Amino acid sequence: MTRIFIILSRYLIVLLCGLFAFVVAKSLSKGNECTKVLVTLQKIFIYLIHLILFAIIYLSTEDINVIFFYCFQILFFTVYSIVLPKIYGVTNKTLLNLVTFMEMVSFAILSRLSYTRAVKQFVICIVVSVATLVIPKIMEKSKNMRNYSYIYGVLGIGALGLVYIIGSVTYGAKLSIDLYIISIQPSEFVKISFIMFLSGILYKKKNIKGVLISGIFAAIHVILLVLSNDLGTALILCVVYLFLVYMATGQRLYLLGGLVAGSAASVVAYKLFYHVQTRVEAWVNPWPIIDGKGYQITQSLFAIGTGGLFGAGLFQGLPNDIPVVEQDFIFSALCEELGVFFGIFLILLSLSVFLVIIRISFNCKDEFYKLTTAALGVAYGFQIFLTVGGAIKLIPSTGVTYPLISYGGSSLFATLIVIAIVQGVYINEKKAN
Repeated sequence: MTRIFIILSRYLIVLLCGLFAFVVAKSLSKGNECTKVLVTLQKIFIYLIHLILFAIIYLSTEDINVIFFYCFQILFFTVYSIVLPKIYGVTNKTLLNLVTFMEMVSFAILSRLSYTRAVKQFVICIVVSVATLVIPKIMEKSKNMRNYSYIYGVLGIGALGLVYIIGSVTYGAKLSIDLYIISIQPSEFVKISFIMFLSGILYKKKNIKGVLISGIFAAIHVILLVLSNDLGTALILCVVYLFLVYMATGQRLYLLGGLVAGSAASVVAYKLFYHVQTRVEAWVNPWPIIDGKGYQITQSLFAIGTGGLFGAGLFQGLPNDIPVVEQDFIFSALCEELGVFFGIFLILLSLSVFLVIIRISFNCKDEFYKLTTAALGVAYGFQIFLTVGGAIKLIPSTGVTYPLISYGGSSLFATLIVIAIVQGVYINEKKAN
């Protein structure tokens, strides 16, 4: 009976994801205003998907703790969806529902891969979600956040410098700082401070002076990341810098020059760093080195191919054969057990998050927050591209996580801060109007 339910659920989950994506698309077509009916339909679909996923997990494990875990999640998501609009009177409900969907999928796939890590991720989610409730209020009350741009820049450089000096090495890269019982990955938060620094400089100084000052700080950030072998984050910061300079100045010459310089820097990085050479070699042709450098990407491709269009079903695949599957290659695990169609819908829904953020940015009249929100959206969208592209061998693996889906406390913490900032911009803009 369990086997039959798992088989049928493969098709039902894809159908519900498709319907959810369709309703989200309808919501986006109506602009920032979303009707109550569409919001309700979004919630129905995501809660049904969540229910089916955890029903499969329980039937496969017969662990009563799974039921309690599911109930706690339902309680949290329900209370949070009531409290946030209650506090501020208005929120972007489509963005809220999209984030809820991502978190539900994350807890489900992590429960399948490592139940302990799923619970830990959920606890972090609760704590951070409650803590970030105050961010829109802080943004409303404090009008001086734009004046601390150099502080943001110095803090970012200091954090990355600290990682370079005392950071722990993970898979060849210095990423985190161990603090007794917890490990923090500062680069996740530096993405935010970096964006706020750039926005604070460029909204005031859109001339060559502003570009040079921001460029010097950006170069120091990137150099420290490259020295730590955190190439994924370095690439994200480069893209964000080029985007913000172009958005603030409108000068295509800066964009073209940045692309040329970035291409040259990539060649230099390949020549200088063995870590980069290994990633590129595994990307170009992993099959002759399948038992060594190419093992991770080949296992990812095997997983996606084995799952097919509708997936093997939860607990029916072998996603744990992929190294670091909960972080770098969680997209492959999802495709193996829930199907390529599910993966496509997940990408489309992630794109919807990006579009919501960009739309909020373009509707914002405050130049500082317009730049900040747009850059946060670009960083989010480009990180999705890097994660998915690395998993399907479109580009070399960069080691970045899938925001809101992958395991990692720092990644989740930073992403929820980003979402809170975006909601804050939306809320304050609505109140101002």
